[in-house]
Amino acid sequence: MQAWLTGWDPRTLQALALAMLALGLLVVGGSLFAHLVRQDRSQQRLARAVAGRAEAERVEAAPAGEPARTRSLDSAVEAAEALGKRWGRGRLGASLLAPEERQMLELCGYPNQDRARALYMFARVVLAVALPLLAWLAFKDLRFFGSRLVGAMVMLFLGFGLGWMLPKWVAARRAARRRRAAGEELPLLIDLLRLLQGVGLSMDQSLFVVVNDFRLVLPVLSYELKAAVDQYARGRTREQSLARLSSSFRNDDLSAICRLIAQVDRHGGAVQDPLLRFAERVREKRKLELKEKVGKLTVKMTGVMVLTLLPALLIVTGGAGFLAVIRGLSRMSGG
Repeated sequence: MQAWLTGWDPRTLQALALAMLALGLLVVGGSLFAHLVRQDRSQQRLARAVAGRAEAERVEAAPAGEPARTRSLDSAVEAAEALGKRWGRGRLGASLLAPEERQMLELCGYPNQDRARALYMFARVVLAVALPLLAWLAFKDLRFFGSRLVGAMVMLFLGFGLGWMLPKWVAARRAARRRRAAGEELPLLIDLLRLLQGVGLSMDQSLFVVVNDFRLVLPVLSYELKAAVDQYARGRTREQSLARLSSSFRNDDLSAICRLIAQVDRHGGAVQDPLLRFAERVREKRKLELKEKVGKLTVKMTGVMVLTLLPALLIVTGGAGFLAVIRGLSRMSGG
């Protein structure tokens, strides 16, 4: 045996050792993977049994006139939600949904946050896989630096990046829209609180009236205040219940009104005059912001006018002169 081994080259022996090590690792990994597959299959069977029971009960309880297309769409959404929840476990879930993205989804105002997070992760995984394949199929003959392989790699990378970021961009746009809506609804909220406090209602009663009777005129703030009121009813302090409304919307005036509500709830006292002064300050700030927007719009319109009106103005004012000069030059050249 020793003579047989001495006949081999050292590099060949190293390669053989590495191959044996890789084979051993492959066997161990295969056994672990088979165990995980069996465990996952058992969990899938149990989940399918539970889901089938729930689906049967839902179909039995559903109205008789519900269209089949709606039921199939609901089933597809539920299946996507189940996959999103499964992918959201462990390290994969931490990479699919970062803490700041979780806060962003909470700011989006979806009624069922668990479902929103599951569908968000499902959309991110599906788009990150589907868009690179579509990009590769659509641009498989594209060349970068004279190489088709480089072009395919670029398309795959761009498709993956777009699919990974697209759900986040959509959620961020919705969150930004709700932030702007909250800023626009704030003056009306201050006036309502001042009015309700002036007629003798407590802060709890005032918030209850705002949440239940002014949902149409204050869709964003009434939703957030309802969540805060529910948390306060379950035992949290006023500061804790208003923490998301105070910090997530990135609005100093909204944070100040939340602090004022917490102070009134803790110490009591009349707040009509502070609310009045606060409302005046908010309106004055909005006037200044509108003036700033008008000033920026004027600068932007200057460029638009130069590009659109200036050529027409030159044609109207100098067109006749240009034509006369051209005719005179043509006569001189002809003579």
